[in-house]
Amino acid sequence: MTIPAHSPLPGPTDNSRRDVLPGAGAPGSGVAESEGQWVPWSRSADDVLGTLTVRPDRGLTDAEVAQRRERYGANQLQEIQPRSPWLILLAQFRSLIVLLLAAAALVSLCFHEWLDALAVFVVILINALIGFFMELRAEKSVQALRRLGTTNATVRRNGRPARIPAAEMVPGDIALFEGGDVVSADIRLVRASRLQVTEAALTGESVPVDKETGPLDAECPLAERLNMLYKGTAVTRGSAEGVVVATGMATELGRISSLVEQAKAEATPLEKRLDALGRRLIWVTLLIAGITALLGIRSGKGLLIMIETAIALAVAAIPEGLPIVATIALAKGMHRMARRNALVNRLSSVETLGATGVICTDKTGTLTENRMAVGCYALDEATVTLDAAAAATDTPFRDGQGKAWTVDHPLLAAALRAGVLCNNASLRDEDGPRAEAVGDPLEVALLEAAARAGLDVAALRGEYPKAGEEAFDADLRMMATAHRQGEGFLVVVKGAAETVLDACSLRHGAGSPALLDEAERAAWLARNQALAEGGFRVLALAEKRVADPATPPYEGLTLIGLVGLLDPPRADVPEALARCRRAGIRVIMVTGDQPATARQVAETIGLVEPGTGVEVLQGRDMPEDEPMSAEAVARLCAGRLFARVSPKQKLLLIAAHQSRGTVVAMTGDGVNDAPALKKADIGVAMGLRGTDVAREAADMVLTDDAFPTIVAAVEQGRVIFTNIRKFVLFLMSCNLSEILVVGLAAAVNAPLPILPLQILFLNIVTDVFPALALGIGEGDPDVMRYPPRDPSEPVLRRQEWGAVVGYGLTMAVSVLAGFAVALRVLDLEVHQATTVSFLILAMAQLWHVFNMRSRGSGILDNALVRNRFLWGALVLCTGLLLAAVYLPGISTALKLARPGLSGWSLAVGLSLVPLVVGQTVKVLRRTRP
Repeated sequence: MTIPAHSPLPGPTDNSRRDVLPGAGAPGSGVAESEGQWVPWSRSADDVLGTLTVRPDRGLTDAEVAQRRERYGANQLQEIQPRSPWLILLAQFRSLIVLLLAAAALVSLCFHEWLDALAVFVVILINALIGFFMELRAEKSVQALRRLGTTNATVRRNGRPARIPAAEMVPGDIALFEGGDVVSADIRLVRASRLQVTEAALTGESVPVDKETGPLDAECPLAERLNMLYKGTAVTRGSAEGVVVATGMATELGRISSLVEQAKAEATPLEKRLDALGRRLIWVTLLIAGITALLGIRSGKGLLIMIETAIALAVAAIPEGLPIVATIALAKGMHRMARRNALVNRLSSVETLGATGVICTDKTGTLTENRMAVGCYALDEATVTLDAAAAATDTPFRDGQGKAWTVDHPLLAAALRAGVLCNNASLRDEDGPRAEAVGDPLEVALLEAAARAGLDVAALRGEYPKAGEEAFDADLRMMATAHRQGEGFLVVVKGAAETVLDACSLRHGAGSPALLDEAERAAWLARNQALAEGGFRVLALAEKRVADPATPPYEGLTLIGLVGLLDPPRADVPEALARCRRAGIRVIMVTGDQPATARQVAETIGLVEPGTGVEVLQGRDMPEDEPMSAEAVARLCAGRLFARVSPKQKLLLIAAHQSRGTVVAMTGDGVNDAPALKKADIGVAMGLRGTDVAREAADMVLTDDAFPTIVAAVEQGRVIFTNIRKFVLFLMSCNLSEILVVGLAAAVNAPLPILPLQILFLNIVTDVFPALALGIGEGDPDVMRYPPRDPSEPVLRRQEWGAVVGYGLTMAVSVLAGFAVALRVLDLEVHQATTVSFLILAMAQLWHVFNMRSRGSGILDNALVRNRFLWGALVLCTGLLLAAVYLPGISTALKLARPGLSGWSLAVGLSLVPLVVGQTVKVLRRTRP
C-alpha cells in the first residue's frame, strides 16, 4: 500500500516536484474526506496508521524514510528573505517627487546649467541616504524569521527510539513526546497519557489543551481538534505517541506562513498622498513652463531668455526640500516612537498610524496577560472575588456586598488549602512572582491566590505532607492527593465541576458539613454554568478525612466550592481603550478563544458595556473566501467581538474594513496573527511575547507589549501628519510665490526679479530648515481629541490650497512691489534690484513660518513659538542669507550684489507684509463664530 498523494507542491529546498497527502496543502479547511481532503482527525488512529503504512511499535525503516523524504521534501518552512540593503536603497528613489527632481536636474544639464543640476542631485542623494540608513537600522533591529522547526525530535525508527533533527521528519514517522517538547510536525495522536499542549501561538487559546486520541467530526475547527498536535506548539504535561501526517509547508503552520506571503502589503496613505501630489506637480510644472515659454516667444522675446525663464519656473514649481523634510520628519517620529517602546520598520508607516480608524486586536497577550489567575471562589455562603489590583497590604477577597474575606474564614481557608495541596506546581518564594513559578498554569494560579491571601505555601505543605496521589484522569477529569493529618489522612480532590459534584455527598456549610441533596447539586451546577458563561474556567474543590490513604478517593467527598480562573486583563488596557474612544478609534477584539471568554474580557476592560448583549460573531458565522457580499461586509464591519476566528477569516475582516476606506491596524503576537499583520495598513506585533513570524510580518513592534504604547504611537502618527501638512503648506506657498514672481514678471515683459539658481538656493537652503523645524515639532496637545481624518483626505485640502494661493500671492506682490521700487524709486542697478527681490522673498518666507500656527492658538502662545528647532532654523537661515550676499564665491555664483542700506530697509519692511496679513486673517477667523 502506498501513501496517497493528490496535490503537487514545490519542495522547500529546490524546484523539484514534491507530493503531499490529500488536502495537506490546506489543513484546517474542514472539508470532508469524501471531497478529496486529508482529514486525519476524523479517522481512527488505526485507520491513519494503515493509510500511512506504518506500525507504531516499529516505525519507519531507513529505506522508507529516504523514499518519503524524496517524495515530500524536508520538514522546513520556506524562509522569508529580508530586504537587502540594495533594495532598501532603491526604494528611496521610487517617489514621484524624487523622479520629478531628477527630471528637473536632467533638463538643467541639457541647457548646461551645471550648478542647478548639481544642487538638485545633491538634494536627491541626501534624501536617499537619510531614508536608507533609518530603514536599514530598523531592518536590523527586528530579527529575521527563525524557522520554528530547527529543533530536535524523538521518533521511533527500525523499532528503536532515535533523536533526529526535526527537519528530517517525514510523513509516517512515529513521534514520541514528553512534557517540555516542541511539536515539529503535524501529528495524529495514537496514544496519550495526561497530555496537555499549549497552542496559544497558533490558536490564541491561553489555557493548555487536554488531548485525547478518539476520532472527531471532520468539520471541527482547529482549536477543537483534540487528537492532533500541530507544528510550533509545545507539550506542557504528560506523554504521547503519534504519527506524522504533514511536514514543512503542508503543516498548519506552513499554511499560515503561505498566507503571510500571499497577504499583499498595502501602500501607506502617506505614500499615496505624496505620489498624488507628485503627479499633480508634474502637470503643473509642464503647463506653467510651456505656457510661459510659448507666450514669451510669441511676444518676440529671445529663445534663450524664455528657456531660462521656463527653467526658473520649473525649478520654482518643484518643492526640492519636500522629500528631505518628509523623510527627516518621519525619521524623527520613528525615533520618538522607539523611545516610547514602539519600533517602526518602515518610515512611511509612522504617519499611517495617525489615520487609523479601526484597531483589530488579538486578546491573548495583547489585552490580557497570557497567564491564568484566580478570579473568584464560589463558596456555600457567597462568591468572593480576588481583586488583583488591591495593594499588597489590603485584603484581596471581597464578596458581592463588598465585605472583606480573610484566611480566618473557614470556607475560604479550606478552598485555599485545597488549591495548594492538590497541586504539583511550585513557587520559588512565598510571594510567587510569575517568573519563578513552575508547573501547570492553572495550578500555579491556585498557589499564587493562596500566597496573595497571605498563606505560606511551603509551610502549609509542610504541615500536610503528601502521602499519595491519584494522577489526573482524562476520563474522570479529576485528580486527588492524600496528606497526613494527625492520626489520619486528608484527601483533597480537584477537577471538573460535574464529576466532582457527582462524587460528593456533603457540602461545607456555614457551621458544619451539610447534606448535598439533588436540589443543592442542581444549584451548584447552575453556579458552575454561570461562571463558565462569564468566561471563567471552572474547577471544583472537595475533600474528606480517611484513616487509610489507599481508600478510593472519588466517593463520599465533601464539596468545598468552585474556583473560577481566567486570563486576567492587562491593568493598563482600560485607560488606553478610553483614549481610543475619545480619539474616535474603534477597537475590535479578534480571538481564537471561546465566545464567553471573549465577552467576559471585553466587558472587564470596557471594550463593551456589560449587559448590552453585544453579539460575539464566531468563525463559523463568517465567510471563508472573497468576494464577500455587501451583507457580509456590513455584518463584519458592524461587529466588535469575534471568536473562534481562523487566520484566513482575520484577513477577510481586515479586507471588509479596508473596502470601506478605513485604515486598519492589527495587533497580535502569535503565528496565527501573522497574515493579518501583513495585510493590515499597520501591523503591530508584540515584542516580548510575540513570535518571530509575527514580528517579521508587522510594520511596528512593541518592545514592552503594552497596549497604551499603541495609543501613544497613534498620537505620534497624528502629530506627524499635522506637521507634514504644515510644512507642505509652507513649502507650496513659498514655491507658488516664486512661480508668481517669475511668471508675472515675464507676462509684463520685465526683467526676472529672481534667477533660477537663486530660487534653487531658497528652495534647498532657506526653505528646508524652517520646514524641517515644522516637521519635527512636538505638535498640539489636543491632537487626540478629534476623530481620525478621512483616509482619502489629501495632504492639502481645499482650505489649505486656498491658503497656499493667498500666502503665495501676498509674498509675490511684496517681491514685485519691492523690485519695482528698487528699480524706479531707488534707482538701483538690475543686479542690486534682483538682490532686493531675493532678500524680500527669502525673509518673507522665514517670517511666513509663523503663519503655520494652529488656528485656535494664540499669536505668542503656540507650539511654533515654543519650538526651539524653529528659532535655531531662523538664526541659521539669516546667517546663510548674509553669506549669500556678502561672501564673494557664493554671491558671484548666485549673481547677487550688495543692496546698500536703502535696499536692506526696503527688503526688511516689505518682507514683514505677508506675516502681518497672515496673522490678521487668523485673528479675524478666530473671532468669527
